[in-house]
Amino acid sequence: MNTALVILAAGMGTRMNSELPKVLHPLAGAPLLIHAMKAGFALDARACVIVTGHGAEAVAAAARDWNEDATCVVQEPQLGTAHAVAQAAPALAGFDGDVIVLYGDTPLIRAETLEAMQEARKADDIVVLGFHAADPGRYGRLVMAGDTLERIVEFKDATDQERTITLCNSGVIAADAKTLFDLVAAVGNDNAASEYYLTDIIAIARARGLSATAVTCDEAETLGINTRTELAQAEAAFQTRARAQALEDGVTLLAPDTVYFAHDTVIGRDAVIEQNVVFGPGVTVESGARIRAFSHLEGCHVSQRATVGPYARLRPGAELSEDVHVGNFVEIKNALLHEGAKANHLSYIGDATIGAGSNIGAGTITCNYDGVMKHHTEIGRGAFIGSNTMLVAPVRVGNDAMTGSGSVITTDVPDGALALGRAPQVVKPGMAVKLMDLLRARKAKKNKENN
Repeated sequence: MNTALVILAAGMGTRMNSELPKVLHPLAGAPLLIHAMKAGFALDARACVIVTGHGAEAVAAAARDWNEDATCVVQEPQLGTAHAVAQAAPALAGFDGDVIVLYGDTPLIRAETLEAMQEARKADDIVVLGFHAADPGRYGRLVMAGDTLERIVEFKDATDQERTITLCNSGVIAADAKTLFDLVAAVGNDNAASEYYLTDIIAIARARGLSATAVTCDEAETLGINTRTELAQAEAAFQTRARAQALEDGVTLLAPDTVYFAHDTVIGRDAVIEQNVVFGPGVTVESGARIRAFSHLEGCHVSQRATVGPYARLRPGAELSEDVHVGNFVEIKNALLHEGAKANHLSYIGDATIGAGSNIGAGTITCNYDGVMKHHTEIGRGAFIGSNTMLVAPVRVGNDAMTGSGSVITTDVPDGALALGRAPQVVKPGMAVKLMDLLRARKAKKNKENN
């Protein structure tokens, strides 16, 4: 189906008490706006118009960073939701298809729900997304006659009988583009706030003989974010959904409530995720890998049967091939570890390539930064890097080569060679005892003077 998105993202979000535009507050590692865009683009949308207002430049930049083809328009002044939708009309001039109106501060709507709205559009001119609220409160009510949506009534205008209705309005609407913009153009602002309300199009449509219906979803999908408390609730709801999906997909979560996913985390079947693991954006973990407790991963790829952690950190650009072991207190950044490579203890591997089967000893550091530029370290296959080796990049350690523990390696090491870069050891017999006696005497003298 030929579909376009209009996403309303102009609000200031005063109750967030923040300099950051409301739709840019992060949820699962991505701005709220991106969640709405992702749900819409799952429908293979042909176009997307973001209606911006407060913080327009920042909102537009975030939208285009995720999808460079997004069109951004500015609603100024902000005169209500119908007025906001009207701002998108010029950007969709000539578009022949359906438009779905979404909200940049409503991040939990599922693509399956929007697909249900698309399906309903085959029979009705306008489709509204509703939900049965546990506590309808001050939500607008959907007044139905069978499958027909007669009108949307705001709480303040509802009769006592209408207020007993639990089917509430989410604000999400789908309609043919021409129909939608014609109806929006007919909306007036004869109300207490002098604003143009998108909900008014239902009554206008029914008066014109057009049909309308409602599709329902779980109430949690419609959660709009207006406060930090609601943002926290949305994060909890997202994590609950992501954990359930991972378990359904065949991932083992040893303590599900302690694992935190990002919006785009991908984990293969039969992977094992231990306690207190945090996934930042951009992580793929393949089947059969194990992420051990208290590890943090972002922007990385972990291949089959690899093991990470406990207490490991994988940063953007970390690429772990099959059967790689990354152990406790090891940090990997912008580095490729080939099959079977191991870095098991207390190491930093950055801007590096580690060959297949190589072993990185405890305390090894790739010294990749000279204060201005980053430099690359290359370690060949089957190499053995002794504990506490400093590899001063740019440098190469060849295939089957070794470095002695405590070495500082500043020049290339040929294949099969042993490199030692230590200062000569000096031993002075009896000096330790003499030195300790001297230090104790000084301390005793100082204590006596202070008393």
